[in-house]
Amino acid sequence: MALLISVTPAGEGWAVHSDVLDGPLAFARGGRAEQAARALATRYAEAGHNAEVQVVLEDGALAGRVLHP
Repeated sequence: MALLISVTPAGEGWAVHSDVLDGPLAFARGGRAEQAARALATRYAEAGHNAEVQVVLEDGALAGRVLHP
């Protein structure tokens, strides 16, 4: 099973959530949040684990997902 890393709207910014984080990471811009999520997924994948990044839009729709095998 892949580690899920999600990027979601949070107030006036964006947040990165994952079970491997102590709490959500906050960002003013969605692009920065997505970069952080992808970097976390890459580090996790390089350690030999699968990771999935999901980006959720403000209306709750899934904007996209990236798998890091």
